[in-house]
Amino acid sequence: MKPLKLALIRQRYTPFGGAERFVARAMQALQAQGAAVTIVTRQWNAATPHDALICNPFYLGSVWRDWSFARGVCRTLAQHPFDLVQSHERIACCDIYRAGDGVHREWLAQRSRVLNPLQRLGVMFNPYHRYVLAAEKKLFASPQLKAVICNSRMVKEEIMRHFQMPQEKLHVIYSGVDLETFHPRLKEAHRQSVRAQIGIPGDATLFLFVGSGFERKGLAALLHALASLPPTAHLAVLGYDRRAQHYQRLAAQLGIVDRAHFLGPQADVKPYYGAADALALPTLYDPFPNAALEALACGLPVITSTKSGAAELIREGENGFVCDALDHRALAQALRALLNGHAENLAGAARATVAGLSLEAMTEQLGTLYHTLSH
Repeated sequence: MKPLKLALIRQRYTPFGGAERFVARAMQALQAQGAAVTIVTRQWNAATPHDALICNPFYLGSVWRDWSFARGVCRTLAQHPFDLVQSHERIACCDIYRAGDGVHREWLAQRSRVLNPLQRLGVMFNPYHRYVLAAEKKLFASPQLKAVICNSRMVKEEIMRHFQMPQEKLHVIYSGVDLETFHPRLKEAHRQSVRAQIGIPGDATLFLFVGSGFERKGLAALLHALASLPPTAHLAVLGYDRRAQHYQRLAAQLGIVDRAHFLGPQADVKPYYGAADALALPTLYDPFPNAALEALACGLPVITSTKSGAAELIREGENGFVCDALDHRALAQALRALLNGHAENLAGAARATVAGLSLEAMTEQLGTLYHTLSH
């Protein structure tokens, strides 16, 4: 049988991005099954595969950046035939769109909850947001679009509600997680050494926050909640944000500067999963954070929000907790429930949650979808 020729579109690669890690994993898994996979991108900073198409037109500013890339990609694809084109960007000339970034219209609605009236007005007239909203609308109306891969039921429902897409075009395929790499045994390997390095007592409860873009991921609410907990509760913050100093100042104002540890972006998060007792990610909006999958696989209970796709996996009090992203009191209550070794009681249920979400299971679902669409 002739191997499937598949193009995957992702504008830029960063080793810290969940969407990019999904692309890299999907490429490896699909190539192992015999598919011929080509990445179409501006730049691919990982070990660049020989079958990459670099599409990097000149630009100034974010609107021109996205517009020029979309235009260049569509021109490039017209010259290179593929059986299927899957985009991870809002580009209309694709057969499959993976809505890993969720619905921009929904994100703006959730973000408005933390903005003042002037800031909301600024967002409304921001050229970039207007461009993304238009590109999103054009994508979902494209006659070429055969299928949308949603990484949560939440995203599927949002697309149906905002764009009236037929349900048969929407396929929920959760991201897979490497169940051997992310494993409870990381605790034995890294707990003592990482805590000693950060300066956290062995008997303290360590909550872990993993994610870049602190406003969207809900770090401010988490810091406020941490401030109401006893001194034995610590927080390790992993990720990049250009306003990181703002959150460090907030921690100082709240009197928790010695308990909120800002560690920056980490190429390898595994040691920190091993050192932590639970993952806390009260995100304003997140289609499905990979960090939640990885944490559960490591046996860490997860605290997340009602507008996180990961909430679909959480059973209250069994493998974590779900609360509104801005409800500081409920968030603090969830954190408090995991103090004093109680997080360990949820470890087995946390690990069992993702037993069926392996990379192999994800690849099989993707392969079935591709086979259906290419025949």
